Amino acid sequence: MKMNMAEKILAAKAGKKFVEPGELVMAKLDMILANDITAPIAIQEFKASGAKKVFDRKKVALVPDHFTPNKDIKSAEQAKILREFAYEQKLTHYYDQGEVGIEHALLPEKGVVVPGDLIIGADSHTCTYGALGAFATGVGSTDAAFGMMTGMAWFKVPKSVKFVYKGKLNKWVSSKDLILHTIGDIGVDGALYMAMEFTGPVIDRLSMDARMTMSNMAIEAGGKAGLIAADETTIAYVKTRAEHKWKVFKSDPGAKYEKVIEYDCSKIEPVVSVPHLPENTKPASKLGKVRIDQSVIGSCTNGRMEDMRITAKIFKGKKINSRVRCLIFPGTRDIYLQCVKEGLVEIFVKAGAVFSPPTCGPCLGGHMGILAKGETAIATTNRNFIGRMGSPESFVYLSSPAVAAASALTGRITNPEELYRR
Repeated sequence: MKMNMAEKILAAKAGKKFVEPGELVMAKLDMILANDITAPIAIQEFKASGAKKVFDRKKVALVPDHFTPNKDIKSAEQAKILREFAYEQKLTHYYDQGEVGIEHALLPEKGVVVPGDLIIGADSHTCTYGALGAFATGVGSTDAAFGMMTGMAWFKVPKSVKFVYKGKLNKWVSSKDLILHTIGDIGVDGALYMAMEFTGPVIDRLSMDARMTMSNMAIEAGGKAGLIAADETTIAYVKTRAEHKWKVFKSDPGAKYEKVIEYDCSKIEPVVSVPHLPENTKPASKLGKVRIDQSVIGSCTNGRMEDMRITAKIFKGKKINSRVRCLIFPGTRDIYLQCVKEGLVEIFVKAGAVFSPPTCGPCLGGHMGILAKGETAIATTNRNFIGRMGSPESFVYLSSPAVAAASALTGRITNPEELYRR
């Protein structure tokens, strides 16, 4: 019987030959993840249940990335809960301070998650790992606690939507533009509790950095997971870093989908989501009158090396607008170091940007870049809800690193092409 990727992975982990949408299954987990916001609750529930040990100390990852470095006493206490639990349980995958990175950039880089894995994380952007050909989804802290205890979780097998990206990407158009365009087309509930499967010749040509950006924002369309089939690009990425064996799952020809949606990428230009929902998309070229106070480049969506390089390319030899605060957040320590080695940090700093250690920081309105009342930011983050980055009377526009960098230079939302037409 024919199955798509999501169904194949869930069937394999549930010990079944076949599953179908709507079916409830108990499945074995390859990794459980939590951070400094969600883990303390999971740990509390873990202990309240009477559990003494996690099911497998190699399959629980704790990453205190949201308030790293700790911004106040409360965040320090949250991090302390993780630290003590990690030491008590002798967890293999605990990353603190100098080793820490933004969780969804860090775990793939470390080889902790690989193709064919079934992963739950007490963070909604756990869906990022679907870019590796894994089924990964966000859960609540109590589900994470149960996973830590048993190595199991229940799932309702989701329906799947297949997205096919054809044509050729225009200059300055990236995977961030593709996913924003997609969300703008189907809406923030357009794939509610569905597995989004990204396919087509354009996807096949994307780097792993770009693919992770696509899968990261599946949740912004309501998706349960965002999957890209593992191919030569994926295997080249994981084979030098994988901590455990992987298995490639691909959809069967003729597998069933709730719907199939096709896009001609040659018609897509740089895209921006305007406040206060990711679905509110407009071409960057139509927003040139929108002035900004802050530009944020980084996050679990766009804090990878590819993003750093495109930002440096645009900033090199230029100065950021004097009225704009520009903050750059690399996703991991290794990306930070690579930016130093390639001379990108010097480019950023000379342009007038602040280069930060890895942290989620401003994305969730946590620290290091909070907006005041009436201020406007353009950001490569994933959400622009009311109050997401600070004051409920501030405004966040979502874009690619290229658009965010160009906008930092001009002081207003700018299509990068505009800089090179002068």
